[in-house]
Amino acid sequence: MNEHSVKHATFSIERVYATTPNRVFAAWSDPTKKASWFQQADEFDFQVGGRELNHGGPPGGPIYTFDAHYQEIVQDKRIVYTYSMDMTKTRISVSVVTVEMEATDSGTRLIFTEQGVFLDGHDTPEIREEGTNLMLDKLGEWLENEEPKSKGSNETIHTRIIDAQT
Repeated sequence: MNEHSVKHATFSIERVYATTPNRVFAAWSDPTKKASWFQQADEFDFQVGGRELNHGGPPGGPIYTFDAHYQEIVQDKRIVYTYSMDMTKTRISVSVVTVEMEATDSGTRLIFTEQGVFLDGHDTPEIREEGTNLMLDKLGEWLENEEPKSKGSNETIHTRIIDAQT
């Protein structure tokens, strides 16, 4: 695609997981646990200023690179990171993500908010939100299978704000 365009979007997804904030935080902060529901990282340095780097893609397809830098980490409460997404050698988006965790009567409410800039039509907010939902589904499945079963279910709440600019 030769046209240069920019699309700004923000979306939030809320989930309630039947476990403690400490366990949800560990699923994000421990490289072995995170690799069970995300992708195995080529580099994983979970600290403020640290980097997470992943490469992958479908067989015979483009290689996607997720290059994240941790901006703020509050144990069991909040993770803020920025990341770029490249498809082969083309930058397709740059985002700021906030992952918030708060204790509830039924476990942990996770609020995932992404503010993204989607470049030149190579990716869209809708595709990113769909992928994020799948990722959070995998996290929920991993939490259910990794930990003792407890009462409760995973609830999903979506909000999206899209402001397209060309």
